[in-house]
Amino acid sequence: MKKIEAIIKPFKLDEVKDALHEIGLQGITVTEAKGFGRQRGHTELYRGAEYVVDFLPKVKIELVLEEVQVERAVEAIQQAAKTGRIGDGKIFITSVEEVIRIRTGEHGKDAI
Repeated sequence: MKKIEAIIKPFKLDEVKDALHEIGLQGITVTEAKGFGRQRGHTELYRGAEYVVDFLPKVKIELVLEEVQVERAVEAIQQAAKTGRIGDGKIFITSVEEVIRIRTGEHGKDAI
């Protein structure tokens, strides 16, 4: 099993969710986040004063799935989240040793 964490622009969330649903993936967790990468934020002008916005709004999507589904899921996220501009985000893939469904006690891929 693998865990995919994707950091994307907030306005791309619906497109990514729909793309994942189209390939048959249902369970995702979404968290509002703030951060920056190479872009290091930007400067804004407010009432004549300039200030730096270091942390930009992002959305973090997490999903755990079987290894055979990872490639399709990553492609779906990339295509749906891409704007071609700086700050499109990142995708992280890690191994998951065990999953347990609390309600039923199911383990492994049955718990996904």
